[in-house]
Amino acid sequence: MTVEDPEIDLLTEAFLRQPARYTSHQVAAMAGVPVYRARRYWRALGFANVADEAVVFTDADVEALRTLVSLVGDGCYDEEHMLLVTRALGRATAALAESQAELGAETLDQAGVPLSARPTAWRARADRVVPSLEQLLVYTWRRQLASAAGRIVDQEAGTVRLAVGFADMVGFTRMSRQIPEKELAGLVERFEGRSADVVTSSGGRVVKTLGDSVLFVADSAAVAAEIALRLIQVHAPDRAMPDLRVGLALGPVISRMGDVFGTTVNLASRLTSLAPAGGVLADPELAGGLVGSAAFALTPAEPMTAKGLGELRPSLLRRAGRP
Repeated sequence: MTVEDPEIDLLTEAFLRQPARYTSHQVAAMAGVPVYRARRYWRALGFANVADEAVVFTDADVEALRTLVSLVGDGCYDEEHMLLVTRALGRATAALAESQAELGAETLDQAGVPLSARPTAWRARADRVVPSLEQLLVYTWRRQLASAAGRIVDQEAGTVRLAVGFADMVGFTRMSRQIPEKELAGLVERFEGRSADVVTSSGGRVVKTLGDSVLFVADSAAVAAEIALRLIQVHAPDRAMPDLRVGLALGPVISRMGDVFGTTVNLASRLTSLAPAGGVLADPELAGGLVGSAAFALTPAEPMTAKGLGELRPSLLRRAGRP
């Protein structure tokens, strides 16, 4: 957080929208907490410790720390849960900020802005973009929060019954060593973008993407099956894209801080590694949830053994009427 380049100082101020005024000790004192506690929150948000004498904090930093302290003080969260919240915020916004900075740099590259003029161009871009993106960020978060609260309001805390799907690209690691980085980045962007479109438009939810794979959940076996088959169908025409394979499982899932855990998730992941290229393997629970459906057909696969999961008896999933 400490910088000495005046140009970078001006750029930082342009994005923060406020000048740096305070040291870490001053911010902690104004928020009414020891500096060690303030630093715990800052580290949880993803910000490194700074030197005691570094003047890098703004009025917004003071207000944010006061907000964190008040949420604990009035009983909305205990200290442990507040740290979980700040870590989740830090992870999500760090990824968002990195992607927006990269896109901003690409925009300046395409406009032919020379390196010597970049700080000035970035400041002008910050003046135009930051207020709008800030508004969109809050809007999207409120919408996502309303949706998440609606899903869990009637559920017991922690564990729910969901269909879990895991899709990955076959041979991605080997391929990634053989193509230029720019081409690889474009392939990953297409995969993540198309996959997210398929999952959400079909009624599922993306849990996370990992470059060559996507983890998603759905409330029913039929929705998960539709997503799996559409993922393969949508990506297949892209000749640069490796074949996809998908594993599906249905059962209890532990939801925590935006991620999912448990045996059902492990089973979906394991079935993915066992699935044939261009194919979908479903566990018996999910296959049972499709019995009677006219849209899907299931063919029993050979029994398989997976470490930690024992013998598996999955089924190959396809659309009804197709070989």
